[in-house]
Amino acid sequence: MTFATARGLASYRQVEVQSRTPLELVTMLYDGAIRFLGTARDAMNRHDIPARREALNKTLAIIAELQNTLNMDQGGEVAVELDRLYEYINMRLLDAAMRNDVAPLDEVTRILGILREGWATIAANEKVPVEAGR
Repeated sequence: MTFATARGLASYRQVEVQSRTPLELVTMLYDGAIRFLGTARDAMNRHDIPARREALNKTLAIIAELQNTLNMDQGGEVAVELDRLYEYINMRLLDAAMRNDVAPLDEVTRILGILREGWATIAANEKVPVEAGR
């Protein structure tokens, strides 16, 4: 990839992120985490430790970002439970790395897929205009 192509791609991604609602951004974070989990799984199967480490580090960074965006004061029980779930996900990712086992990755991928669908539904419903008088 040339420097100009890389710069153009970075600009495109920046515009894409800036044009999204906060709920869509959360969905994008889940998409990224799921994608990196797939990369980590593939790397484990190939016994490519550096690639596995990089993909798991990216996944952990995304989970940390999701966890950091929780509003524990206003989020109530939902925020508390999501925080617990993110802690569990972190533990499972570390288990996968220590044991070089894809089973925890598959479990986390399922969990994140369910969460992603929920957030995507909420984001889609937020965009639907409410008709006057209803």
